[in-house]
Amino acid sequence: MNEPDWVRHAVLWQVYPLGFLGAEPTRAEVGDEVRHRLAGLEPWLDHAVELGASGILLGPVFDSRTHGYDTTDHLRVDPRLGDEEDLVALFAAAHERGLRVVLDGVFNHVGQDFAMFRRALADGPDSPAARWFRLHWPDPQAPDGGGTPTHEDFEGHSALVALDHGEPAVAEHVERVMTYWLDRGADGWRLDAAYAVPPTFWKPVLDRVRARHPDVYVVGEVIHGDYQGIVASSGMDSVTQYELWKAVWSALNDRNLWELDHALRRHDEFSDAFAPLTFVGNHDVTRIASRLTDPRHLDHALAVLLTVPGTPCVYAGDEHGFAGVKEEREGGDDAVRPAFPASPADLSPLGLPVFHRHQELIGLRRRHPWLHDARLEVLHVADPLLVYRVSAGEEALVVLLSTDDDEVRWGLPSGVPVAGHEPATALAGSGAVVDGGRTVVLPPHGWCVVG
Repeated sequence: MNEPDWVRHAVLWQVYPLGFLGAEPTRAEVGDEVRHRLAGLEPWLDHAVELGASGILLGPVFDSRTHGYDTTDHLRVDPRLGDEEDLVALFAAAHERGLRVVLDGVFNHVGQDFAMFRRALADGPDSPAARWFRLHWPDPQAPDGGGTPTHEDFEGHSALVALDHGEPAVAEHVERVMTYWLDRGADGWRLDAAYAVPPTFWKPVLDRVRARHPDVYVVGEVIHGDYQGIVASSGMDSVTQYELWKAVWSALNDRNLWELDHALRRHDEFSDAFAPLTFVGNHDVTRIASRLTDPRHLDHALAVLLTVPGTPCVYAGDEHGFAGVKEEREGGDDAVRPAFPASPADLSPLGLPVFHRHQELIGLRRRHPWLHDARLEVLHVADPLLVYRVSAGEEALVVLLSTDDDEVRWGLPSGVPVAGHEPATALAGSGAVVDGGRTVVLPPHGWCVVG
């Protein structure tokens, strides 16, 4: 692993600023008037610290028509959120609190108002601007003069114009943008839709960016595919671990812990090569509190998130048990991207038990930083009970997850050290350790972290 040292201790809190800060749905509603909303995130930085996070993963903040992923200008802050001075001030406020800031870079595609795209349409197929995109020009000999060209897009969304990553000017632009904001205080980049970009595009770009900013953290959004191969060929530090995300809620809902067993074994293989970005919720998926059919299993999902190897990320609101269902329609993300109150003090106290559970497990994570690049071994799996061990050198923890309607007892095998000492004790969860530290007792639908 060549990731920056600070990432070893990182727990990220993800925010989708346009929704969080209640920005207008479209850029046209504000014109060029700047709404200085980014300052509204500052009270929430203390909330992130109280949660136990060490970094903020910001959703898109650059100029766009609508949701931020249709970028118009990578070098301008969206006026619905503020201006460059506001963003730099947010970097400084985060750093004062010991928080790193990772930005969301949309470099697979751009919006139709992107200046180079408008220039390409105006200047024609032989122009330098046209080489930035995969355009299909009509026959100029046609009776109507050929009409307008069509363009390749992102997953059928014509508003999202695909860039041509074989064009050197595109690579130069991406490098310039990444460096520009790192120069101004950003600490890392999430590469949106990285799975749609040839992995080899990133390597020379990131090499040049790291020559100037060796501590930059770069994680790619990769939903499926060869995680290890993409990391190796791209030069990224990590990718998003969607396999584990899906297995966590699916296995708990179906009470089929064999599915989670398979995903955990795969996760250990990935972790041998890089530290995956782990999550149980983000701005693109139904919230974990809504996804789980049995609310008693929310703690199980959090236990997995915060004990397995990798870099855990908590989506804003999940730490208070927010509900929200993503729908496959226009505006279908709105329920998982809501506006937040002006201050954490305005949150309902009904979410405090979930918040305190997050604090407990994040605290455990921060006390055991070796978990970041630990090895994981499944010790036992049956439909009502899964047990796994995470270890690094002499350090180890054992995690037990039960979906059984009855009490479960499980004996720690001889020769399985727990945190390098005896007797074992319950560090978190609803279980207890008895028999001089050799047997774990779980109540119905219980869980426990033993060390």
